[in-house]
Amino acid sequence: MKHTISELEDIAAQVRRDIVRMVHACQSGHPGGSLGCADFMTALYFEIMNHSTDFKMDGKGEDLFFLSNGHISPVFYSVLARSGYFDIAELATFRKLNSRLQGHPTTHEGLPGIRVASGSLGQGLSVAIGAAQAKKLNKDHNYVFVLLGDGELQEGQNWEAIMYAPFNKVDNLIASVDYNGQQIDGPTEKVLSLENLQAKFEAFGWHVINSDGNDMDAIVKALHYAKSLSGKGKPILNLMSTQMGYGVDFMMGSHKWHGVAPNDEQLAAALAQLSSTLKDY
Repeated sequence: MKHTISELEDIAAQVRRDIVRMVHACQSGHPGGSLGCADFMTALYFEIMNHSTDFKMDGKGEDLFFLSNGHISPVFYSVLARSGYFDIAELATFRKLNSRLQGHPTTHEGLPGIRVASGSLGQGLSVAIGAAQAKKLNKDHNYVFVLLGDGELQEGQNWEAIMYAPFNKVDNLIASVDYNGQQIDGPTEKVLSLENLQAKFEAFGWHVINSDGNDMDAIVKALHYAKSLSGKGKPILNLMSTQMGYGVDFMMGSHKWHGVAPNDEQLAAALAQLSSTLKDY
């Protein structure tokens, strides 16, 4: 392992500190889903992926990651900065005019680590499948990872992609769903129920594993297991249970923190719950 579980948990705690501070500073952004995915993103970039901070857009010879639910950009930016893609001091520019750290990741600012704009939901899986097929054509034996929100699976384009990947044996693809049951308008079960996602993906021909996305040891083991399933003719889905707002008690489990910034008092309360040996930006 590159890091112990304790070290990864410490990094994830700092990532959560970054998230609440970034969103508070500009009074705009999406803290809930970002906090819920901090363990997954930390595990991915600090333990699981073979990647280089010497960023090249083509990503040849390394694993690739695509963030489909681009509104959780705070967690993405924090993990990229903390793993060395750019100076962590740049996190202070989140959502400011002329910043490279826009509310949704974009490519025209040239921010290292960003390979696709993901402001519109429902498109990331299709992009990831294309990248995975390109790797197979190029005899590149690295993996392609993609993170989807559960709410965005209400978008039809996803289901075309979910059907396409098994038919074309895109078995170097590992997709994860942030299965927190919440979206901007309320619980997914009340907005448009997703029903049994595992059964649906399996019916389309995917290999599905289940994981606890807010348990660092569990998510690291799940992602290693997912990698072991590659090359066997099926794409892999990591159906990852999380809590929106995880780590900050008054944000946890509620769609109300999907896209709301904490005030000064709430920021102080959140930071008091999140301790790390790393330094703030």
